[in-house]
Amino acid sequence: MSEKDIEEDVTPVEEVEANEPVAEEPEAVTEEPEAVTEEPEVRPEPPKRQRSGNSVAWLAFLLAILAFAAAGYTAWQNWQGARDTTAADTYANLDSQVNTTAQSLADLETRVAELGGRDPAIDAELEAIRRDLDERVRLLTSLPARMSTLESSVASLAGVSEGARDAWILAESEYYMQIANAQLQLANNPHLASLALKMADERIVQLANPALTDVRRAISDELATLDVMEKPDIEGATLTLASLAKVVESLPLASAVLEEEATEIDPELSGAGRAWASVKNAMSGLVTVTPADQTKLVQLSPDGEFFLRSNIALQLQAARLALLRGEQAIFQQTLDDTSRLLNDYFDVSSTQVASALETIAEIRGHVFATAVPDISESLQLLRQHRTLSESAQ
Repeated sequence: MSEKDIEEDVTPVEEVEANEPVAEEPEAVTEEPEAVTEEPEVRPEPPKRQRSGNSVAWLAFLLAILAFAAAGYTAWQNWQGARDTTAADTYANLDSQVNTTAQSLADLETRVAELGGRDPAIDAELEAIRRDLDERVRLLTSLPARMSTLESSVASLAGVSEGARDAWILAESEYYMQIANAQLQLANNPHLASLALKMADERIVQLANPALTDVRRAISDELATLDVMEKPDIEGATLTLASLAKVVESLPLASAVLEEEATEIDPELSGAGRAWASVKNAMSGLVTVTPADQTKLVQLSPDGEFFLRSNIALQLQAARLALLRGEQAIFQQTLDDTSRLLNDYFDVSSTQVASALETIAEIRGHVFATAVPDISESLQLLRQHRTLSESAQ
């Protein structure tokens, strides 16, 4: 046996002896005082108590190790359970994502199938868009070259010679002189003719060429002639003709006057005379003898009267337009036709018809009666100057 086992066997006996009553010890001391003095008993109690404390410490240590191992095992079991739960959640999420991806893939396949069914129309549209883009790209590509050409053109215009500028101004002056002659000779409009000559003179002043002094002198003389010229009142004549066209509806017809004269009875006659006159008028209406110059008056019906008045109004409007356009022949012809209709179908003895005829005659005789001066001298001198300049070059 080991020393430790021997010590453990001895320890209970010693403990029993120690537990015995202490009263017996004085007897032993009394009986053998010398022996106690000579050989004192050595009590190994403190070492025994130390061995007992070590055993308890080791037992506590083992229990602590077991508790720590149990706690570690429990923690490991919990960690394994938590890891299993996390893995299950992860697997569930992955399964859901796979299902969602499969659904999206199915939708994409459906859309691809739909787009595949419309391929011809879409291809045509894409081709048209592609052609349009190609055309725009081509235009953008050619833009620098076009800009360069434009810049060259502008640069060349900046260096136009003085001779080309003078030729252009002379051409403008000649054009305005031609307009002045046309307005005066054809349209009988001296106002526009004077305005055109002034614009031609302004162009010649820009040239500052002494060789054109004769041309400017001729223009000045022509402007003075137009200023002293008796100018017809075109505006007033057109307004007067428009007023006549409106009053045609109120002019009395000659047939109405004849009918009133035929049915009129003298109020100074006696009763028998008036009765006889009435019977005579009634009997005379059965047979009518009409002079040859009044045949048209008798045959005029209400519809004919309406068209007659409308025709005269249109004739006056036509004369008004011919006057504004300077067409003298048409103007005079329409006025002549209007005067003839008034003399044939209307009562010329009435004040209204007589006044209308007098107004028409006045307008016809005075609008185009003014003598038109000749303003072509300046145009001829300018053309001579251009001819000489071109031949000298």
